[in-house]
Amino acid sequence: MARRGGLLRHRSFRLLWIGETVSGTGTAMATFVIPLLAVSVLQASTFEVSALTATTYLPWLIIGLPAGAWADRLPVRPLMIACDVAAAVLYASVPVAAWAGVLTIGQVLAVTLLAGAANVVFTTAYQVYLPAVVSAGDLLEGNAKLQGSASMATIAGRSTAGLAADALGSATAVLYNAASFLVSAGCLLCIRAEPARGGRTAGRAAGADGTSSMSPSQGADIARGLGFIARDPYLRPLTAYAAVGNLTYSGYTSLAVIFLVKTVGFGSATAGVLMSATSAGGLVGALAARRLANRFGTVPVMVVTTLITGAAGLLIPLTSTGPWVICYIGGAAGMGVGNLIGNILAAAFRQAYCPPEILGRTVAGMRFVSFGAIPLGALIAGTLGTTVGIRTALWIVLAGVALSGAILLGMPRQRVPQVAAATTATN
Repeated sequence: MARRGGLLRHRSFRLLWIGETVSGTGTAMATFVIPLLAVSVLQASTFEVSALTATTYLPWLIIGLPAGAWADRLPVRPLMIACDVAAAVLYASVPVAAWAGVLTIGQVLAVTLLAGAANVVFTTAYQVYLPAVVSAGDLLEGNAKLQGSASMATIAGRSTAGLAADALGSATAVLYNAASFLVSAGCLLCIRAEPARGGRTAGRAAGADGTSSMSPSQGADIARGLGFIARDPYLRPLTAYAAVGNLTYSGYTSLAVIFLVKTVGFGSATAGVLMSATSAGGLVGALAARRLANRFGTVPVMVVTTLITGAAGLLIPLTSTGPWVICYIGGAAGMGVGNLIGNILAAAFRQAYCPPEILGRTVAGMRFVSFGAIPLGALIAGTLGTTVGIRTALWIVLAGVALSGAILLGMPRQRVPQVAAATTATN
């Protein structure tokens, strides 16, 4: 019987939720403050600002696939804690260097690259860890609550980031992000749930003769996950769509701060509030995702919302001061609705659909392809913004976002009314 308050009455999930919400607020602040720091303090060019987005996601191309094997082999909770601590130290180095007067764009790029690597391992392990914290029947609720709180955290983070930058300086505002990772690590330390080792490949599994050995090889682990994605009629188009969508959407996000501050002329506080519109839309999507999926089916909802909300982004390049600011609010909120619905349903679908022993590798394989497209998209957008202008570059990349949803039309047409029903498809 469902308890009043749902999963928030579940101690382990509540701790995970608190840690992720706090760290999400810090990350949201950093995604606004760090580009602002590069533009306003370090006088970075349009291409250098776009490179910040590229370096954040470049680690997916470098360690994305091994991270899946690590998540399937190693105890995931200690792995996640180590990533949180590493990210806290890296982000704390930014204000320390700024106070000492030695901060450079090179250091900021290095921090985003290394913190991005920690994020690759953390988020891959997190996808494996959540099914250990909640039951299979609660995955949709768990993902919806975590994504909903992530949207609220992003609204709060981006709304306050500009104010914090004005009051304290953009470098000092990065300190909150560093502290937020320590809160996440503390929450994880208090959780005792661990994934069952029977369904996952242990770091040193016992061999047939009872001796300890590493089997199968990491290369074979990775190949199995990629092969599963390539053969599957659902995961293959989901991965292709995510790659094209991220390629184009990352172009938009890499230009958003410089567009609002330099092209349109908003102050940092106003720009931060406007950028939270995406997360406000995401909150709506998080609240609606579970109800829509239960009524119409997971796959149909993903397809329809992606096609409709992707087109909303075409309002953004029309943004100007005065009443035209509504174009940014409407466009960003519309894309936020579609992104969150898609993320929640895709994550819950994948967690229930994939065999548990290769879930980490499947997640890593999909994200290697999809997140690996983000650095390329950011660099393309930076090049376009430099050569044809930021507003024109936005028209190009957001048209790509609108068209990317058509890839999902290649998914099987039969209705999938419940995520959990998909588990039998792989057996």
